[in-house]
Amino acid sequence: MDGANQKSIQDTLQYYDRNAREFISNTATVDFTATQTRFLSKLGNGFRILDFGCGSGRDTKYFLSQGYQVTATDGSVELCKLASEYTGISVKHMMFQELEEREIYDGIWACSSILHLPFPELSDVFQRITAALKKGGVLYTSFKYGSYEGERNGRYFTDMTEDRFSAFLKNIKGLALEEQWVTSDVRPGRGDEKWLNIILRKI
Repeated sequence: MDGANQKSIQDTLQYYDRNAREFISNTATVDFTATQTRFLSKLGNGFRILDFGCGSGRDTKYFLSQGYQVTATDGSVELCKLASEYTGISVKHMMFQELEEREIYDGIWACSSILHLPFPELSDVFQRITAALKKGGVLYTSFKYGSYEGERNGRYFTDMTEDRFSAFLKNIKGLALEEQWVTSDVRPGRGDEKWLNIILRKI
């Protein structure tokens, strides 16, 4: 990883460390069940989920309530502390690039998380995700909709469109696109912001 990409990631983590409580207050109670249940419906009999960049812990808490076994991680020390309190499980402090497990998870949930990686870092992380999934396992991830790449309000973002993600996916072995759809932001007052939602399956 070059110095510029490293700085972009560190700046984003520092933002979340400084603003952890405000971030959680704005996201923890947002109703995201439509997307959560869509993801869970793809798991079949699978029960083991990695919440990869769990943020507030909102989704981890929901998956636990539905009887799933959840491992939750985040790169922000402060979010790990607060999400552990909120979910009742220990959230592991971990960078995306540190995922090294092999064929462990039935599903990986990366909601609004890996979008903070600079584009050159995404390929390695997607390969790590693929390795960590069981065969037939499912990945859900989401990106802000568009072609922008850079800092926005103190955090780094890599945005995606259907075409940009399709071109990116051609270089990732072992993952097949199952569904993608565009939604409006579910947070109050932010409905004009669009998101690209993606479900992929390990083949």
